[in-house]
Amino acid sequence: MIHKSSITLKELQRAGMLLPQEEMLEVGRRATQVSIGLPKESSFQENRIALVPSAVGLLTAYGHQVLIESDAGKNAYFQDKDYAEAGARIVYSKEEIYKADIVLKISPPTEEEIELIRAKQILFSAVQLGTQYSNVLRKLISKKATALAFNYLKDESGVYPVVKSMGEIAGSTALLIAAEYLSNENEGIGIMLGGVTGIPPVEVVIIGAGIVGENAARTALGLGAEVRIFDNSLSRLSRLKNYLGNRQVFTSLIQQEELAKRLSSADVAIGALRAPEGRTPCVVTEQMVSDMKYGSVIVDVSIDQGGCFETSEITSHNHPVYKKFGVTHYCVPNIPSRVAHTASIALSNIITPVLVTLGEEGGLEKMLHRHMYLRSSVYLYQGILTNRTFGEMYALPYKDIELLMAAL
Repeated sequence: MIHKSSITLKELQRAGMLLPQEEMLEVGRRATQVSIGLPKESSFQENRIALVPSAVGLLTAYGHQVLIESDAGKNAYFQDKDYAEAGARIVYSKEEIYKADIVLKISPPTEEEIELIRAKQILFSAVQLGTQYSNVLRKLISKKATALAFNYLKDESGVYPVVKSMGEIAGSTALLIAAEYLSNENEGIGIMLGGVTGIPPVEVVIIGAGIVGENAARTALGLGAEVRIFDNSLSRLSRLKNYLGNRQVFTSLIQQEELAKRLSSADVAIGALRAPEGRTPCVVTEQMVSDMKYGSVIVDVSIDQGGCFETSEITSHNHPVYKKFGVTHYCVPNIPSRVAHTASIALSNIITPVLVTLGEEGGLEKMLHRHMYLRSSVYLYQGILTNRTFGEMYALPYKDIELLMAAL
């Protein structure tokens, strides 16, 4: 038996470690149930909806309440009964929708909708920079609203998932649109977009090696077309060439002579250049377009930023094309809305996890503290402008979101 006086400090510590220890558990976070409102889109030819019925079912299973304006999903082929069966409450006025804690919509709110917004209410929508958005922004500030933008939302890897997803849809759909307008059915010259034994393949020129350009190239190659890709970044061209594998794809920096030469023999030209801010550079002159083959097709996906063809003019889904120099121009800004069912599912898959996280973390503020990558989507926090681009563009005071979160 060891005498008490001979026990060392180390032995006491070792004996203490062998005693039953109190289990240390993480302090639980208190989940929050919120109400989410989906109004019917009032923007011209916006057919998408931010949440599909399966997403509503998941959110209601977490205890959230979802209110949807009647027929809000109709243009995307989601019926009221689908939402009702998933647990949503169908309402028949925008006033009811704007009583929700969070309002989800695709297009920015109209002036009439802004009047319905309450202080500290959360608005989640896309943002379309332009002169008219200045008025929307100033009114949202006066309402002390909190606003998040789909197109500024980042994931943990730093990727913009909504921009990527919509770019994938727009790129693939652009080639299918071009195929339609090459056919006799749509007053085209009767060319099949693809390869047939014994017949030279259709030539496709893609201007821009980003997400839109990549998916346009994949679709064109899948159809058997010959693809030529131009961009002003050698690294983007190299990355895209690597992604497309060992297929025969011609790539080049945007050089006027080479671009003009390739466009003159092209059957299809896709405008897929994107600008980080402001207008897309216009790299195809009117002369280049006039030298293109009669009956060729231009699909200018960049038209929402001004377009990269000098002859491009904004069109709509009702009247999508016009001809200039015998070349068919398709210049609809919102191509994903043309395939609204698919685009809505893609949007819903991205937005739903954010809403689930918001509830689990106990509200927006706590979510932003724990998930810093989500802060990029916030451009207005309780009436305080937090986006530098907006502040400089519209000459408005702003605060850095990181500093604002640190102070809260």
